[in-house]
Amino acid sequence: MALTTPSSATHAAAPHSASAAAFTPIPAEDRVFSFRDHTALWFSLGVGLLVMQIGAFLGTALGTQTALCAIVVGSLLGSALLGWVAFIGFERGLSSPVLMCQTLGTSFAKLPVIMNIIQLIGWGAFELVVMRDGTTALIRDISGIDAAWVPYVTALFWGSLLIVLATGSMIGLVRRFVGRFGLPLVILSLIWLTWQFVLKAQAQGMEAFWNKPGDGSMSTLAGIDLVMAMPVSWLPLVADFARYGKSGAGTFRGTWLGFAVANIWCHALGVLIVSTTTADADLMATLLLAQGGLIALGLILIDEMDNAYGDVYSGSVSLNFLNGRYSIRFWGILLAVIATGCALVLPMHGLEPFLLLLSSVFVPLFGVVVSQLAMKGQATDRTINTVPVAIWLIGIAAFHVCPVLWPQVGSALPSLAITLLLGTAYRLTRRPALQAA
Repeated sequence: MALTTPSSATHAAAPHSASAAAFTPIPAEDRVFSFRDHTALWFSLGVGLLVMQIGAFLGTALGTQTALCAIVVGSLLGSALLGWVAFIGFERGLSSPVLMCQTLGTSFAKLPVIMNIIQLIGWGAFELVVMRDGTTALIRDISGIDAAWVPYVTALFWGSLLIVLATGSMIGLVRRFVGRFGLPLVILSLIWLTWQFVLKAQAQGMEAFWNKPGDGSMSTLAGIDLVMAMPVSWLPLVADFARYGKSGAGTFRGTWLGFAVANIWCHALGVLIVSTTTADADLMATLLLAQGGLIALGLILIDEMDNAYGDVYSGSVSLNFLNGRYSIRFWGILLAVIATGCALVLPMHGLEPFLLLLSSVFVPLFGVVVSQLAMKGQATDRTINTVPVAIWLIGIAAFHVCPVLWPQVGSALPSLAITLLLGTAYRLTRRPALQAA
C-alpha cells in the first residue's frame, strides 16, 4: 500500500500555537517502521503479568473452553480496532493528541489529552509496581531476604532504568533492542512456561483440564469485553508509534497480529496456570515454582519495562503537543521521574479503579475517532466539534450504564458499537454538504 498524503484538512485544523508543529505529518524519509518492527513492538507490549492474571480470572469464571473462546474472539476484535487506529495514525502521519483534535475540536480535545497524560502517569507507575513486586519476589526466593526496604530499592532500580530509556531514541529502542533481543527472549520464556504448565495439565489429566467448568460469575460476552480491555487500553497511544510506519498494510497487520498473538497467548497461559494450581495460589509464586520459572519470570519482568516506556513516551508526546517549547525527551524524563515517585509512595493497587475509570473515556472516544477519520474522513477545523463531542459523551454514559442494566454484555462492546454507529451516521450525513462545498 502506497504512502498516503494527508488531506489538506490536516493543516486546516492546526492552531496558531507552539503545538502547531505537531500538526505536521511525519515525513516519508522518517517513516522507518516495517511490518516486523510493528509486530515486534506490539507483541512485546501485549505480554504482561496482568494479562495472565486476567486469563486466570476468566478460566475460573467461564471454564476452560468458554474462556479460550472469549480470549480468541476478544483478542482478534480488540487488536483489529487497535490496528485500525494505527492505520489512521499512519495515513495522517500524526500523533494521538492531534487525532483527538481533528475529531473533537482543537480546543475541546485538550481535555481528553490532559486526562490521557494523567492516566499514562498512573499506568507507568503501576507497571513499575508490578516490576517492583515481581523483583521483590525473585529476591526473596533466591536469597531469603524479606526486608521492608527491598521494594523501595527495586522500585528505584526500575524507575532509574525507565529514566535512562526516556533519554534515548524511541525508534532505536524499538528497532535495536525490542526487535533483535527483547522479543526472542520473551518468546522463549513464554514457550518454556507454556510447556511446563502443559506438562502439569497432562499429569493431572488433559480431559479434566479441557472440560473444567466455570463458576458462572461472568457471561461469555462479558468475558470477551474483558479481553478486549487490554488492546483497547492502548488506543490513546498507538498512533504515536504508527505514524512512523513505512506502509499502511504493514502498520495495520503488524499492530493487529503482534498484539493479538501476545494477548491470546498470555490470557491462555493464565487459564492454563489456574487450571493446574489451587484457586487461591499467587501468580508470582506459581511462576517461580515452575521449573525454570525464575529465569522466565525475570525476562517477563524486563519486558514489562516496554509497557512503562510506552506509557512515558506517549505521555511525553501529549505534553509536547500541549507545550512545544520543551522536547519530547525532556517531557519523557520528567514523566519517568514522576512515575517513579508515584511507585514509591502511592498505594497503586488502590488507585487501579481510578485508572480504569479514566481509561473508560478513551474506548468511546476512539470509536468516534475511527468513525470520523477512517476512509479519509474530514478533520474538523473548529475549536469544538459539537456532534462528535456529544457522541463521545453518549458513549461514556453507555460504558458505565450498560454493565448495570445488562451486565451480561459488558461495557466496551456496547460503547464502541454505539459510538461507531452514531459517528458513522453523522459522517455520512455530512458528506453531501462537504461535496457541495
